[in-house]
Amino acid sequence: MQCEGLLECFFGVTGLDRTVYELLTAEGHPFTVEQVAEAVDRERSTAYRSLRRLVDAGLIRRRQINDDDGGYYHVFEPVDADEVVDSIQHDLNDWYGTIVGLIGEFERSHGKESARTADD
Repeated sequence: MQCEGLLECFFGVTGLDRTVYELLTAEGHPFTVEQVAEAVDRERSTAYRSLRRLVDAGLIRRRQINDDDGGYYHVFEPVDADEVVDSIQHDLNDWYGTIVGLIGEFERSHGKESARTADD
C-alpha cells in the first residue's frame, strides 16, 4: 500500500484536496468556494471540484446560508475530527473482516489439504 498520509490512504484525496482540507481545519471558520479558490490560488471550478471530493469523502460538509433578501450561498466547513476518526475506524474494521474472509477462502481453495485432495 503506497500513500503519503491518512487522507490519501483512506479517502483517495489529491494534494490540492489535502491543502484545502488543511485550510478549512486551520482557519476554524466556514469558507465559500470563492474564498477557497483565492486562498489556494486556483480557479473557482478547480476549488469546487476539490471541495466536492472532500464532501463526498465525508471530511467536510456544505451548508446553505440564506440571505435576508431571499438569496442564498453555500459555505464549507470540516466535519468534527472525532466523526472522521470513527468513519476511518469503521472502514478499517470492515476491510479487516473482508481480508480475513478472503484469506480463509484462499486457504480453503489453495492450502495443503486442498492440494492433497486434488492429488487423490
